[in-house]
Amino acid sequence: MLLTNKISLLRQALDEANSYEEWKEIALELDRVSGLDLWKLDNASEHYNHDLIRDRLMQLRQLMRQKDHRQLMRALREGLYHDIGNIGNPLLYTHAHVGTKRLIEDYVDQVCLALNYLCDTEIDFLTTEQKHRFFEDTYHSYGQPALMLSGGATLGLFHVGVCKALHERNLLPKVISGSSAGSLVTGMLGTHNDEELVKMYDGEGFYHHAWTWKKMREGLLGQGFAEQKQLEHFVRNNIGEYTFEEAFAKTGRHINVTVSPVQAHKARLMNELTSPYLLVWSAALASCAVPVLFPAVTLTAKNYQGEYHPYMPAKQWVDGSVRSDLPRQRLARLFNVNYFIASQVNPHIVPFMQTDKERLEKGKIVSWPKKVARAQLQMVGMGVFDFMRERTQIETIRQLMDHGYGIIGQRYYGDVTIVAKYTWRHYACMLQNPTDDMLRWFRIQGERITWPKISMIQTHARIGQTLDQCIQKLIKQQQKIEEQRCANVIHLQTTKRHTAQIG
Repeated sequence: MLLTNKISLLRQALDEANSYEEWKEIALELDRVSGLDLWKLDNASEHYNHDLIRDRLMQLRQLMRQKDHRQLMRALREGLYHDIGNIGNPLLYTHAHVGTKRLIEDYVDQVCLALNYLCDTEIDFLTTEQKHRFFEDTYHSYGQPALMLSGGATLGLFHVGVCKALHERNLLPKVISGSSAGSLVTGMLGTHNDEELVKMYDGEGFYHHAWTWKKMREGLLGQGFAEQKQLEHFVRNNIGEYTFEEAFAKTGRHINVTVSPVQAHKARLMNELTSPYLLVWSAALASCAVPVLFPAVTLTAKNYQGEYHPYMPAKQWVDGSVRSDLPRQRLARLFNVNYFIASQVNPHIVPFMQTDKERLEKGKIVSWPKKVARAQLQMVGMGVFDFMRERTQIETIRQLMDHGYGIIGQRYYGDVTIVAKYTWRHYACMLQNPTDDMLRWFRIQGERITWPKISMIQTHARIGQTLDQCIQKLIKQQQKIEEQRCANVIHLQTTKRHTAQIG
């Protein structure tokens, strides 16, 4: 009875934590008193190949003891990928509150130790340049993470808390995408450096006034029920006047904004590679243009003289979440992404999201009819919306049908999925102008739903971060070598001139 009460009190304290450090301390105690620490020590699990991971761990340890540099490098190059043995399986992170199987954590530790060892040790058969090439190739092969921020109107303020929680743990990916409301947060991340982001999380300089409603008659005539000029003012004030190219130059973040053409074609992913001269605020404005609520947007670019002009003036664009809320495939192709963190806050999606256990566990046979019915309903719904959008002549209705088709047909999960938790109070805020109090309220909730995912994200991220750190160290070493070489050349030339003068 006492144990049950203690666990209940710890769970309550966990829900009310105000920092990750406080949350983690409570969570570790909860794992201890619940006996979940014993689960971490038991290597066996049906959810990953523990024999493979154990063998890889022993191999790396042995090669390091023997200082067999050639074989160690080969072992890392041949077997280093982010989900080896299925160690990224979300089910491995649903048992304990902090961490996973000790074997997985030991393996990741050993890989990082081996990489740092190779980076810091002088190896007789490797020049600094060759070592640098080894780490570059390994990093390219391994890939990098991406954060995808969904749409959700004012509920997109949840994303601020998600980003803050990741940023504080050095886990905010360099590749970030956003659709609709998520595009605003993405734009802000891409146009504010780290020091500015800290202030942004607290709402400093945040422009609040996003919504102004039009007359009902204008909305019914297809001109949108909300004032687009006010939304544009809101977006430009919070993002600034940067092109995607300029934003990347400032922050080094690969920000991506999804926009959908009014015509029934594939959505476009705007970034410094695909549209370097496009203004970020313009893409975010189009991505926020929810059909019916706002009219379609003509995008704006900047020429080499700094003058603004229409981007693809024959096309108009709307809400990016219509057809590609979470653009996994295009991010993977463009930026070599190996896993995805999805922050999902869409109010019409969140109530239907499944937990990792519901999605991924095999389950009993009695659960199969429910899963089959779910898949069939999706297919029927897509068919109905597709039929109606192709045959209706009324543009407003066609856009709604197109929106419905896109919503049903998408995949809303990442390798790590952070899902908002809603009450009726949240829905009441959905189309309100944000306030400072509202921002703080959403932010802390976004942080709290992210903290339980930190262990999983860290396991994914540590090897990639170690590779990146090693590359930066080697670049500095190469620069020092080059500077020393130049100094030696100058010294030699000076000596020769001096000798000639004496002669």
